[in-house]
Amino acid sequence: MSTLHTVNKSPFATQTLQSCLNHVKDGDTILMIEDGVYGGTVGTTIAVAVAAITGKVAIRVLEGDMAARGINADRLINGVTPVDYAGFVKLAAETDRTQAWL
Repeated sequence: MSTLHTVNKSPFATQTLQSCLNHVKDGDTILMIEDGVYGGTVGTTIAVAVAAITGKVAIRVLEGDMAARGINADRLINGVTPVDYAGFVKLAAETDRTQAWL
């Protein structure tokens, strides 16, 4: 059973993304939304941990939230993929459950 984990808090402000990374299982998907999209960028303190898990877990960032924060796709960690709103809906439909990390 796969889970879609949504993270909406910046890794600069909370440990939410780190907690999520500690609990995901192989085959799950993490979707970074709102300020959570900063967790998908290179050069952050959590970038190494995010990069290390990309082979086991699909990591996505919401394009609209990236654009709203001036983040270009070339600033994303290798293995982190942008997704549009339709892709968000598709991810939710394809997984067995959704876990919002607050």
